[in-house]
Amino acid sequence: MSVIHGMDVYVANTSSSMGTDGFRAVRMAFVGPRNPKAFLKAMQHNPQLSKDEYAFVKSRVTLAREVGITANRGATVAHGTDLIDGVQLTGVTANSAVMTNTQIDAGRFLSEIEDRRHMNVVFLGADLKDKFFPSTDPIGKTVAIDGVPFEVIGTAKTKGSNAFGQSQDNFASIPSETYFKMYGSHTGISYIFEAQDRSQLEQAQDEVRMLMRSYRHLRPQEEDTFGMVSSDTLVGLWDQLTGTIAAAAVGIVSVFMVVGGVVIMNIMLAVVSERTREIGVRKSVGARRQDILNQFLVESSMLSAMGGLIGVTIAWTVAVIVRNFTPVPMEVPMNAVVIGLGLSTAVGLFFGIYPARRASRLDPIVALRAE
Repeated sequence: MSVIHGMDVYVANTSSSMGTDGFRAVRMAFVGPRNPKAFLKAMQHNPQLSKDEYAFVKSRVTLAREVGITANRGATVAHGTDLIDGVQLTGVTANSAVMTNTQIDAGRFLSEIEDRRHMNVVFLGADLKDKFFPSTDPIGKTVAIDGVPFEVIGTAKTKGSNAFGQSQDNFASIPSETYFKMYGSHTGISYIFEAQDRSQLEQAQDEVRMLMRSYRHLRPQEEDTFGMVSSDTLVGLWDQLTGTIAAAAVGIVSVFMVVGGVVIMNIMLAVVSERTREIGVRKSVGARRQDILNQFLVESSMLSAMGGLIGVTIAWTVAVIVRNFTPVPMEVPMNAVVIGLGLSTAVGLFFGIYPARRASRLDPIVALRAE
């Protein structure tokens, strides 16, 4: 539960980079179980998104307050003798920072004028800033992207690593028109949108879908030759995955609960055997059968509850260690603590019934004779 809760927090935070009212149009969107046949069909039939299609959609969409275009690829960025391979180079429009919740650390983001004039300016991620300018102001400095000089106009705040240990700060953003001038506009393009508000997200997606189908002259019975992705899509996929994990965990935990319960029952049976004379003494001085039953049920429940408390403590310790030393955002939810302790106590109570009843039914004369 700690892992799932931590990942829920992570997915919610990362998907918020698209905004709660943002969505994208892409060439292919496979966010569920991948179907090889469907993937190959999309590869063959889905055309690349284009600048002309983007202009068509942008000029006609009414339910999106922001519309942008983006394209990306790997690139090599250098400054002096320092060089970084595998940088995620992204060509974006000036409103991309608003739609992706990009936080600015120094300088500013790209402007529309720089985009229209195909200017060689760049907005750097925190990894590149720390590598090339660890102790100096990067604004106004020059870096080379695939051998082409670019002026640094701003840097982003640190995002950190994702749950798989990959840095989210190893990127560089340049104006989309500059990107297309350098690499062409034939592959890797996607459109980004921000609906007027959260309540109109689905309507905005439907409007964009209709416009793209119209531009591509798709008939009503034909399937979309593009994909749509929103933060709701990603969160929904994660919910399905965690639901499967939780269902499997229930089965595994059930087995451990039965095993633990049997162990507790054997322990309590041994306790009853060792304390037979004590039970006889208590009964001889007036203890009722219910008193003996309650005594051993409380002992059994306390035994299992203490085990549950130790387990919760270990889980919390592991969560703190993992959260501090790895990118996995483990968090211990309070409901997990309550459920863990509650189930532990319930197991002890249930599996302690037989030993407790056995103790309460002992004949006091026979019990007193026990050695």
